[in-house]
Amino acid sequence: QVQLVESGGGLVQPGGSLRLSCAASTNIFIIYTMGWYRQAPGHQRELVATITGGSTTTYADSVKGRFTISRDNTKNTVYLQMNGLKPEDTAVYYCNAHRFPLGDAWGQGTQVTVSS
Repeated sequence: QVQLVESGGGLVQPGGSLRLSCAASTNIFIIYTMGWYRQAPGHQRELVATITGGSTTTYADSVKGRFTISRDNTKNTVYLQMNGLKPEDTAVYYCNAHRFPLGDAWGQGTQVTVSS
């Protein structure tokens, strides 16, 4: 199974920026649709953004215009650039790899806290 290792989380002020990275340990990275999900305490995990191997993207309405998902298929890495962060963005962010019929893999999660 593909292994995913996330980094880049931290504490930022409202309006600040962070870039999350997710490195995938697979030689077939190109076939996976990658995604970022987040889970706040007491809430279900929710989709933030996805990106296909061909770099087609989707975003949750709550992050459109502020977050950008991207991938570097030569580095087996997916990124989430988060700008204009709000306190409600505070959550554990998880990297996801999906490919039918291979299924899903998840990263360990990285904490993003937005607070003044």
